[in-house]
Amino acid sequence: MAARIVELFTRHPGTVGESYFGHLRFAAWFSSRLFLAGGAALVHALLPFLFETTASRIVRELAERTHRRATH
Repeated sequence: MAARIVELFTRHPGTVGESYFGHLRFAAWFSSRLFLAGGAALVHALLPFLFETTASRIVRELAERTHRRATH
């Protein structure tokens, strides 16, 4: 039973070459960047002269980072 629980928490991180805590760190960083991109997009929606490329730049950066991680 305990081994099954450990496997639930480590199976996916292992497929991307990370430990549970390494995966937690990356996912938390990724989430914070998405939050920033969403905030910038919302401000841009209201004030289109602000943050003109911020959200798309962050999303592009995240896509590149996850693509690089998938190849390792």
